[in-house]
Amino acid sequence: MKPRFAHTAAVTALLVFGGAQPAMAAPTVNTYAGTTAVSLSSALLDALSSLNVSVSRQFPADLNGGTARFPIPTGQIDLGSAHGEIVHAGGLNLKAGATTVTLSDFVIDTTGPTPVLTGLVAANGDVVGRLPLFAITLTRNPVIRNFGVAGQVSISGASLALTDAAAQALNGAFGVTAFAQGIPVGTASVNAFTLNPAYIH
Repeated sequence: MKPRFAHTAAVTALLVFGGAQPAMAAPTVNTYAGTTAVSLSSALLDALSSLNVSVSRQFPADLNGGTARFPIPTGQIDLGSAHGEIVHAGGLNLKAGATTVTLSDFVIDTTGPTPVLTGLVAANGDVVGRLPLFAITLTRNPVIRNFGVAGQVSISGASLALTDAAAQALNGAFGVTAFAQGIPVGTASVNAFTLNPAYIH
């Protein structure tokens, strides 16, 4: 089943998920594996370099050649309404001098009135809180494949930009004013594998 989506100039991936209009009844499935890959933008990397901020991975994420990959260990999606969560493991460490800010445990959440993409923010090991981190603009509709017991949810070519909440958190942690809402973060692709719990005993 492939849902229809509303198109706007700037729309988050989760808003598109939440706006899906089911054509027929569909099951709620569990995500159990997969990866979200983010190709970090040169604008972001140049901005970090100018501030002497280095980027490293937080296990089990992977960072190689400017592309970060985050495993998808769990989650749940209603294929009819597209309500649910896609949970990610690992994150990114941003370090300048004695300050390290970690953005991790990203969650795609479509259960509320406004879908959000959040991450856990920590400064020097102390948790600041869970914040909306990235606005996401889709270039293609998400693709949902359902084969009964198993399936797949895919998003490709999604553009990520820094939110105001994330910019304020980074500016506060590093004592700068360089981070601003709308800075391009990169391009993301999500590939989540699903299982229908009704078939598992």
